[in-house]
Amino acid sequence: MAKHTKKVGIVGKYGTCYGASLRKMVKKIEISQHAKYTCSFCGKTKMKRRTVGIWHCGS
Repeated sequence: MAKHTKKVGIVGKYGTCYGASLRKMVKKIEISQHAKYTCSFCGKTKMKRRTVGIWHCGS
């Protein structure tokens, strides 16, 4: 069976490594990276980060 990451979320992949405070910082950054944003051109919530500095509107 797969492990669940109820408390740690996306940083569950790091396990117990790197310390709690560093994992909390990384969690905040990674959630904002993977989130969808509002496109400034079409107004839809389809803007997604592809890589550093490159954003793509899904519509």
